[in-house]
Amino acid sequence: MTDAGVAEPSLRDFSGTLLLVGAGKMGSAMLEGWVALGLDPARLTVLEPQPSGELAALAARGLRLNPVLPAPEAPDVIVIAVKPQTAPEVAPILRQITGPLTLVVSIMAGRTLQFLARALPDRAIVRAMPNTPAAIGRGITVAVANGNVSADQRAFAHRLLAATGAVEWVDDEGLLDAVTAVSGSGPAYVFLLAESLARAGVAAGLPEGLAARLARTTVAGAGELLHRSELDAALLRQNVTSQGGTTAAALAVLMADDGLEPLLKRAVAAATHRGRELAG
Repeated sequence: MTDAGVAEPSLRDFSGTLLLVGAGKMGSAMLEGWVALGLDPARLTVLEPQPSGELAALAARGLRLNPVLPAPEAPDVIVIAVKPQTAPEVAPILRQITGPLTLVVSIMAGRTLQFLARALPDRAIVRAMPNTPAAIGRGITVAVANGNVSADQRAFAHRLLAATGAVEWVDDEGLLDAVTAVSGSGPAYVFLLAESLARAGVAAGLPEGLAARLARTTVAGAGELLHRSELDAALLRQNVTSQGGTTAAALAVLMADDGLEPLLKRAVAAATHRGRELAG
C-alpha cells in the first residue's frame, strides 16, 4: 500500500539526533538527500571506516564522524546502511547505543525484522529496500515496520526514505524478496537491456559507438517519458507501435510465448528464490 497524502518531505524541523551506520554508496546517497532536505549536519553522527571527502566537509559543518561510542545519550534514530555480511559485527555495537525510544531503520538486504529484533530486542524497527537510482534522487524504496513502530515513527521513517525517491509500504515482510527481485535488482536488468540493444544494433550493421549511444539514450529517454507520463507502460508501448510497422515486427518477437515476459518472470523468480536463501 502507498501512503496517501504525504506532504513534500522536509527535515528542517528535526530536533533529535540521527546516527548513520555505514556511508557507502547508498548510505551516502541518503545522507546527501537528508542534508538537501534541510537536516542540520550538527544533528548527524556517522560511523564509516573509510570516510569520503564529502563526509569530511560535513564534519566541518558540525557532523560528528566516528566518535567514541557509546555516547551519553541514545540517538533518536539509527539508520543501518552497512553490507549485510557485516551485520553480526555491528549488532553488538548497536545494542549498546540504542535506547527504548530509538527508531531503527535498516536498509541491509536480506536481514529480516526477526534478525534485527533478535539483535535489538523490543526496539521500533523499519526494514527498507531501496535501489541504486537513489543516488540521483530517483530511487524507490519499499518498507515494512515491526509492531513497535508508532505512527509518528513510521511517518518520520517515510520522510527519511523519501529523501532518495518514492516510498511504498507493505504489511507483509515476505513481499520484500520479490521487491528486491523487481526494484532492487531491476536497474541491472535495464542496464542489460541497454547493453543488449547496443549489441543488436552492431549486429544490424551500426558502428559500435553509435549503437551504444543510440541504445543508452533511448533507454534513458524512454524511462524519463515513462516517469513523466500519466499513461501506463502498456499504453505508451501501444502509442509507439503502428500496425504492420517496424516496431510491431520487433514486438512480435519480444511478445512471443518464449519472449521477454516469460524470460523476466524466470529472472525475477530466480532472484526472489535467492533472496529467500540469503535470508535463511
